[in-house]
Amino acid sequence: MAENRAQQILKILQENFTMPKWITKTDDPFKTLIVTIISQNTADRNTAKAFESLSNKFKITPEVLANAQTSQIEQSLKVAGLYRNKAKAIKNISRIILEKYHGILTPILSLPLEGARKTLMQLPGVGPKTADVVLLFCAQKPTIPVDTHVYRVSKRLGLASIEGDYETVRVSLQALYDPKDYLAIHVLLIQHGRNYCKARNPLCKRCPMNELCPSRNVCDKRD
Repeated sequence: MAENRAQQILKILQENFTMPKWITKTDDPFKTLIVTIISQNTADRNTAKAFESLSNKFKITPEVLANAQTSQIEQSLKVAGLYRNKAKAIKNISRIILEKYHGILTPILSLPLEGARKTLMQLPGVGPKTADVVLLFCAQKPTIPVDTHVYRVSKRLGLASIEGDYETVRVSLQALYDPKDYLAIHVLLIQHGRNYCKARNPLCKRCPMNELCPSRNVCDKRD
């Protein structure tokens, strides 16, 4: 029953949103790692500005960033939140990847999912979401990154326990969907969160998921 409802939700998402064109591109795993670190607790627009600023100043490779001055990395990331911590993490992670993995992430990404995930999360500044983004987008590993939109929308739609933490939400979603749909459900839940199921003042009455959503009566009041 839960699986049928989950499939209905995916179908509605697919009917109302399209997968962005950039999804089809093969991203550089290191660049993906860096931009995801920058994105932590930062709005998409500021993430893009910070990454563009960093890219204009430095070539985004482990060798270049490992040898860059932390203060110069900080200057590029100022538009992003927690830029000092992120600059330090980026320099340290670049040094580790350069020294331990010869400047490439392939040895990590070629490991089985749990081993790769554990190894990535041992790197400075890499939590579960950052690890899962790199693994899903760059290694096609069967995992679902849980950003703030996925976390919120999954709970409102009843796809995960309202009290669940990151791992609970991730595991709940992965149990409901086929691995071939992990990328789609991740991206489409984010789009749904940005367009309808907003953190404040969700647009419940206009939401294409309204009839399936157990939270609609709670959220309807401000729409």
